[in-house]
Amino acid sequence: MRSVIDITDLSVSEIDGLMDTAVDIIAHPDDYAETCRRKKLATLFFEPSTRTRLSFEAAMYELGGNVLSVTGAATSSAAKGESVADTAKTVSCYADIIAMRHPKEGAAYVAAKNAAIPVINAGDGGHSHPTQTLADLLTIYRERGSLENVTVGLCGDLKFGRTVHSLIEAMSRYSGVRFVLISPEELKLPSYVKKDVLQRQGIPYEQTTDLEAALPGLDILYMTRVQRERFFNEEDYLRLKDSYILTPRKLQRAGKDLRILHPLPRVNEISVAVDEDPRAAYFKQVMNGKYMRMALILMLLKEAGRL
Repeated sequence: MRSVIDITDLSVSEIDGLMDTAVDIIAHPDDYAETCRRKKLATLFFEPSTRTRLSFEAAMYELGGNVLSVTGAATSSAAKGESVADTAKTVSCYADIIAMRHPKEGAAYVAAKNAAIPVINAGDGGHSHPTQTLADLLTIYRERGSLENVTVGLCGDLKFGRTVHSLIEAMSRYSGVRFVLISPEELKLPSYVKKDVLQRQGIPYEQTTDLEAALPGLDILYMTRVQRERFFNEEDYLRLKDSYILTPRKLQRAGKDLRILHPLPRVNEISVAVDEDPRAAYFKQVMNGKYMRMALILMLLKEAGRL
């Protein structure tokens, strides 16, 4: 059974195909309004979420399907000790496809191994968040017209940021891409991502702690929040949480064609005054996420013979 647990589960041609479908959905929404009629998406969210859960649910409703929802381990049989594997087997009896978020790395993989229906990883701990990456890719594509020959600045929590790790893996497969890694020393990109993805593929990158100095050379600035839930030590979180705050003053150094992305939620790492800047694309990113999730649901249901 085909599932999507990591962005590398999708080939470049499949990602391009998903983007083509998403663009067609944007242009012709009525053509897709009944494609998932009488199909059910189960959203199993064992970790807090607003955008991702509602995006999946909106995607399924706009395809004409229905949603079964679990929000929080405390309201599910996980509170009784049920395993992820048993949950996946059980939910397979009720739904046609699963979107799952879980605080533990690898939980979505376990679910996919045991489910009789496709599983989409909606975020597993600090590991991976493939559908956020699909939203990011469509946003870059729609804003720039291409995913090639782009310099991407990744700023903030690069150590625990699953969206950052997934985006690096995805963008590294397109030609002419380079990265600028902007973070405090304590939140640098893990060495295994640098070694296994960037260095292995010969992707050019540089590391810096200086956001303002990096801005003039960027095509994309991908801001992230410092994630309180990933820290074991409250003191470390409080010390690092305001490491980077993007303001209109700082953006004076950036090019007019820069686009600013953020997986959201933001805390205070982007000033609300930046929202009015035409370079801000993070709320467009939210909408693009819905369209890409619609495209992915359609692809997996078709492959599973459920459409």
